Amino acid sequence: MCKGLSSLPSSCLERAKDLRVKLSHLTETHHKLKGQDGRVPLDLETLLKNRSALLAFRGFLRSEFSDENLEFWLACQEYRVSPSNVQKIKSSSIYNQFINPDAPQEVNLDAETREALLGVTDSPCADTFDDAQQRIYNLMAKDSFPRFLRSNHSIKAY
Repeated sequence: MCKGLSSLPSSCLERAKDLRVKLSHLTETHHKLKGQDGRVPLDLETLLKNRSALLAFRGFLRSEFSDENLEFWLACQEYRVSPSNVQKIKSSSIYNQFINPDAPQEVNLDAETREALLGVTDSPCADTFDDAQQRIYNLMAKDSFPRFLRSNHSIKAY
Protein backbone atom coordinates (compact mmCIF):
# COMPACT_ATOMS: atom_id res chain seq x y z
CA MET A 1 0.00 0.00 0.00
CA CYS A 2 2.82 2.44 0.80
CA LYS A 3 5.24 1.25 -1.91
CA GLY A 4 5.37 4.68 -3.49
CA LEU A 5 6.41 6.44 -0.28
CA SER A 6 9.89 4.95 -0.25
CA SER A 7 10.62 6.55 -3.60
CA LEU A 8 9.78 10.06 -2.30
CA PRO A 9 12.64 12.33 -1.21
CA SER A 10 13.06 12.45 2.56
CA SER A 11 12.27 16.20 2.56
CA CYS A 12 8.80 15.42 1.17
CA LEU A 13 8.22 12.79 3.84
CA GLU A 14 9.30 15.18 6.59
CA ARG A 15 7.02 17.87 5.22
CA ALA A 16 4.10 15.45 5.07
CA LYS A 17 4.73 14.49 8.71
CA ASP A 18 4.79 18.16 9.72
CA LEU A 19 1.51 18.79 7.92
CA ARG A 20 -0.08 15.77 9.59
CA VAL A 21 0.97 17.05 13.03
CA LYS A 22 -0.37 20.55 12.28
CA LEU A 23 -3.68 19.19 10.98
CA SER A 24 -3.98 16.94 14.00
CA HIS A 25 -3.41 19.94 16.31
CA LEU A 26 -6.00 22.04 14.45
CA THR A 27 -8.53 19.23 14.61
CA GLU A 28 -7.92 18.75 18.33
CA THR A 29 -8.29 22.47 19.02
CA HIS A 30 -11.40 22.62 16.84
CA HIS A 31 -13.04 19.86 18.91
CA LYS A 32 -12.08 21.54 22.21
CA LEU A 33 -13.79 24.75 21.12
CA LYS A 34 -17.04 23.15 20.04
CA GLY A 35 -20.02 24.17 22.09
CA GLN A 36 -22.30 21.71 23.81
CA ASP A 37 -24.34 21.49 20.62
CA GLY A 38 -21.23 20.35 18.72
CA ARG A 39 -20.82 23.49 16.61
CA VAL A 40 -17.83 25.80 16.43
CA PRO A 41 -18.68 29.33 17.66
CA LEU A 42 -19.10 31.46 14.55
CA ASP A 43 -20.75 34.45 16.16
CA LEU A 44 -19.58 36.82 18.85
CA GLU A 45 -22.27 35.85 21.35
CA THR A 46 -21.26 32.19 21.24
CA LEU A 47 -17.57 33.07 21.38
CA LEU A 48 -18.09 35.15 24.54
CA LYS A 49 -19.62 32.11 26.26
CA ASN A 50 -16.74 29.80 25.32
CA ARG A 51 -13.71 30.20 27.58
CA SER A 52 -11.12 28.91 25.09
CA ALA A 53 -12.50 30.97 22.22
CA LEU A 54 -12.72 34.04 24.48
CA LEU A 55 -9.06 33.65 25.44
CA ALA A 56 -8.08 33.40 21.76
CA PHE A 57 -10.14 36.51 20.97
CA ARG A 58 -8.56 38.38 23.87
CA GLY A 59 -5.09 37.38 22.64
CA PHE A 60 -5.93 38.64 19.17
CA LEU A 61 -7.20 41.98 20.51
CA ARG A 62 -4.13 42.40 22.69
CA SER A 63 -1.89 41.75 19.70
CA GLU A 64 -3.64 44.67 17.99
CA PHE A 65 -3.56 46.85 21.13
CA SER A 66 -7.34 47.03 21.02
CA ASP A 67 -8.58 44.92 23.92
CA GLU A 68 -10.37 47.78 25.70
CA ASN A 69 -13.75 46.98 24.15
CA LEU A 70 -13.67 43.37 25.30
CA GLU A 71 -12.41 44.32 28.75
CA PHE A 72 -15.20 46.90 29.06
CA TRP A 73 -17.82 44.36 27.95
CA LEU A 74 -16.54 41.82 30.49
CA ALA A 75 -16.45 44.44 33.26
CA CYS A 76 -20.08 45.30 32.49
CA GLN A 77 -21.04 41.62 32.68
CA GLU A 78 -19.39 41.36 36.08
CA TYR A 79 -20.98 44.63 37.22
CA ARG A 80 -24.46 43.44 36.23
CA VAL A 81 -24.32 40.47 38.61
CA SER A 82 -22.65 42.34 41.48
CA PRO A 83 -24.55 42.94 44.70
CA SER A 84 -26.15 46.40 44.79
CA ASN A 85 -23.92 47.49 47.69
CA VAL A 86 -20.83 46.93 45.46
CA GLN A 87 -22.26 48.45 42.29
CA LYS A 88 -21.42 52.06 43.16
CA ILE A 89 -17.74 51.20 43.62
CA LYS A 90 -17.65 49.09 40.44
CA SER A 91 -19.57 51.76 38.52
CA SER A 92 -16.99 54.35 39.45
CA SER A 93 -14.17 51.99 38.54
CA ILE A 94 -15.70 51.22 35.11
CA TYR A 95 -16.24 54.90 34.45
CA ASN A 96 -12.66 55.78 35.37
CA GLN A 97 -11.15 52.84 33.47
CA PHE A 98 -13.23 52.97 30.26
CA ILE A 99 -15.63 55.92 29.96
CA ASN A 100 -13.82 59.02 31.19
CA PRO A 101 -12.18 60.87 28.26
CA ASP A 102 -8.82 60.48 30.00
CA ALA A 103 -9.40 56.80 30.83
CA PRO A 104 -6.45 54.44 30.36
CA GLN A 105 -8.62 52.07 28.30
CA GLU A 106 -11.14 54.52 26.88
CA VAL A 107 -13.79 52.86 24.73
CA ASN A 108 -15.27 54.45 21.64
CA LEU A 109 -18.68 55.74 22.75
CA ASP A 110 -20.68 58.59 21.30
CA ALA A 111 -20.95 61.77 23.38
CA GLU A 112 -24.63 61.20 24.18
CA THR A 113 -24.00 57.75 25.71
CA ARG A 114 -20.96 59.03 27.57
CA GLU A 115 -22.91 61.96 29.05
CA ALA A 116 -25.81 59.71 30.03
CA LEU A 117 -23.38 57.51 31.97
CA LEU A 118 -21.83 60.49 33.70
CA GLY A 119 -25.29 61.47 34.91
CA VAL A 120 -26.01 58.11 36.56
CA THR A 121 -22.68 57.16 38.12
CA ASP A 122 -23.81 58.62 41.46
CA SER A 123 -26.85 56.35 41.62
CA PRO A 124 -26.06 53.22 39.59
CA CYS A 125 -28.38 50.26 39.15
CA ALA A 126 -27.97 46.83 37.52
CA ASP A 127 -28.67 48.15 34.01
CA THR A 128 -26.58 51.34 34.22
CA PHE A 129 -24.14 50.21 31.51
CA ASP A 130 -26.56 48.24 29.32
CA ASP A 131 -26.77 50.77 26.48
CA ALA A 132 -23.03 51.41 26.41
CA GLN A 133 -22.27 47.70 26.65
CA GLN A 134 -24.61 46.97 23.73
CA ARG A 135 -22.95 49.68 21.63
CA ILE A 136 -19.52 48.20 22.32
CA TYR A 137 -20.82 44.69 21.61
CA ASN A 138 -22.14 45.88 18.23
CA LEU A 139 -18.80 47.53 17.51
CA MET A 140 -16.92 44.30 18.28
CA ALA A 141 -19.39 42.24 16.22
CA LYS A 142 -18.98 44.49 13.18
CA ASP A 143 -15.27 45.27 13.45
CA SER A 144 -12.93 43.26 15.65
CA PHE A 145 -14.73 39.89 15.55
CA PRO A 146 -14.66 39.61 11.72
CA ARG A 147 -10.95 40.58 11.79
CA PHE A 148 -10.39 37.90 14.42
CA LEU A 149 -12.09 35.28 12.23
CA ARG A 150 -9.71 36.16 9.37
CA SER A 151 -6.65 36.14 11.63
CA ASN A 152 -4.13 33.47 12.52
CA HIS A 153 -5.46 33.66 16.09
CA SER A 154 -8.77 32.32 14.87
CA ILE A 155 -7.08 29.59 12.87
CA LYS A 156 -5.21 28.56 16.00
CA ALA A 157 -8.40 28.74 18.08
CA TYR A 158 -10.62 26.87 15.68
